[in-house]
Amino acid sequence: MMKSNFKIQGTTVLLSLLFAATGMAQVGKPFIHDPSTIMECDGKYYTFGTGGGGLISQDGWTWNTGAVRPGGGAAPDAIKIGDRYLVVYGATGGGLGGGHNGKILTMWNKTLDPQAPDFKFSDPVVVAQSDGFEDNDAIDPGLLLDPTDGRLWCSYGTYFGFIRLVELDPKTGKRVEGNKALDIAIDCEATDLEYRDGWYYLLGTHGTCCDGANSTYNIVVGRSRKVTGPYLDNMGRDMLKGGGKMVVAAGRRVVGPGHFGRVILEDGVEKMSCHYEADLDQGGRSVLGIRPLLWKNGWPVAGDNFKEGTYEIESERRGYALELVVDFVRMAGGMRGFGRSEEPVKPVPSQELADVIDGWPKGNIGVRIGDYMFRPHQRWTITAVPEAGGYLGGPFYKIVIEGTERALAATAEAEVVSVPKFTGAPEQLWRIDQLTDGTYRIMPKVVPHSNEKLALVSAGDSTPTLAVFDMNSDNSKWNFR
Repeated sequence: MMKSNFKIQGTTVLLSLLFAATGMAQVGKPFIHDPSTIMECDGKYYTFGTGGGGLISQDGWTWNTGAVRPGGGAAPDAIKIGDRYLVVYGATGGGLGGGHNGKILTMWNKTLDPQAPDFKFSDPVVVAQSDGFEDNDAIDPGLLLDPTDGRLWCSYGTYFGFIRLVELDPKTGKRVEGNKALDIAIDCEATDLEYRDGWYYLLGTHGTCCDGANSTYNIVVGRSRKVTGPYLDNMGRDMLKGGGKMVVAAGRRVVGPGHFGRVILEDGVEKMSCHYEADLDQGGRSVLGIRPLLWKNGWPVAGDNFKEGTYEIESERRGYALELVVDFVRMAGGMRGFGRSEEPVKPVPSQELADVIDGWPKGNIGVRIGDYMFRPHQRWTITAVPEAGGYLGGPFYKIVIEGTERALAATAEAEVVSVPKFTGAPEQLWRIDQLTDGTYRIMPKVVPHSNEKLALVSAGDSTPTLAVFDMNSDNSKWNFR
């Protein structure tokens, strides 16, 4: 095992550089085009892409090739219904070979693990098609299992004509007999349907694809009270007339987001997947992207994966800051301004770590919440620890006092403390998820001697602790300033 040390360290450095450079794309070999919605199967994550293959991840952060999907074709989607997985994809169409005569096909599997003994896809079944001349191109399908009534829907289409909607049988994956396709949008492709709080959302990929760094893909959305539409954007424009509100566009050296997928991890914790047509820091390759999914005024919008830096960690409960339990060291000088009008104005230097650290205890130091004064005991530097793995959409982080190795850690008593030095122990690693309202959840990778998944919470205005996350309580939410 010792022979592997150099390789592991080299990989760690590479992952650190990639993370610092992009802050958004997954690591490993996340190269894919037109990814399906991410599926979880027996503790692993899967996504399928154009061409027949796909990616597998053990933790949701590091992705590599290995997923298997027969049939070839383009732009698949996937959904779990009961204890089976339904995969849908487009064959031909999309202007491939110069034509738009496409087919949409579905197939089932009991598992997505190609190593499982019962891994076997059923024969594909055609559920929609286009003849190459009508105002539709049967490609780029997306699935929705309506949680209100159990009906199954499939949207499909490209810029060549209309986006269409058909109903499928959730037991067979076949098209409902006699069902007629409905036109629901234009001027987009790679659509996806979602349901939330009484609204149906149609997310479409707008712009141009397949041109690397010059692709203009972006994702837009409209919503309706009925799955059949009409889908209107925030200004009331119908997606049948080209409407659509922006969800995510290019930025931070990744270009052309397209092919939206939604993953609901738990109440208040959602992720969106897509591909970026070009990650400029990874040779302009098309890569898998996973970001927090926020909901603002009833509309989906892409959040931002956490960025390394030095922050105040602010409790949403009252606005107080996480800090070390150390004596407050006064800064020089008293009240200024009375009877000293002739005194020259000079900047007051900020308190520095060297001014106070000698007075801090050398061992463990407790943690509390207090008024933020931008003092050294309140400033936390947060950096990724690539070798520690990750979770869906992010790596684990270490949280230390700025300029030191004094690290935030979980204790066996489900409390939080600062230890003198970061060692990489799992109780010193932290998961940071942006929530659907834009605030953050902070969770230790493990609580020692416990299997509970606990989050950092404010038990009181001044008391941080670890407890079960509650999306409906500001005690569970934090901001980084």
